[in-house]
Amino acid sequence: MAVETFLSGNERYFGDDDIIVSKTDLKGRLTYANKIFLDISGYQEKEVLGQPHSLIRHPEMPRCIFKLLWSTLEQGKEIFAYVNNRSKNGDNYWVYAHVTPSWDKSGKIVGYHSNRRVPDRDILDQHIIPLYKDLVAKEKSTANRKDGMHLAETMLNDLLVEKQVAYDEFIATVGQRRRRGYR
Repeated sequence: MAVETFLSGNERYFGDDDIIVSKTDLKGRLTYANKIFLDISGYQEKEVLGQPHSLIRHPEMPRCIFKLLWSTLEQGKEIFAYVNNRSKNGDNYWVYAHVTPSWDKSGKIVGYHSNRRVPDRDILDQHIIPLYKDLVAKEKSTANRKDGMHLAETMLNDLLVEKQVAYDEFIATVGQRRRRGYR
């Protein structure tokens, strides 16, 4: 399936009580998508099942965030992240994602499960969107995509060292840090 690259410039929203749910296999191919996922992404179930979850990846989403996400999941850990997705028609929508490995009865990872909620708009506008713009700019600062992603990854790690937090703590406390008057 060819992924559309058109961006409409329009943002979609979903309800505060809505939860977008999807499941993937170990390769990131969609094995389940709930109705809210389908509604906001603009796809039909038959269009997404078996397709890579990156089908909804927004091109202005930092690749280094996905590298961190996959690395964390492969270690058997959960991760929270702010993600900008792209719908079928080119609209975008922001989510606050909680992604976890799924295990079989023997304790082997067999796939991944993601629940996404409406993110705090102030956190997006004041912290996440500016950070992601800087990370994407760093990724695009070199002709070699791999080198660019490494530079952005270093930039993110330097920020976390400066803040003296791990990524998961940074994501969990970014709103609290803002309310306390420091960034």
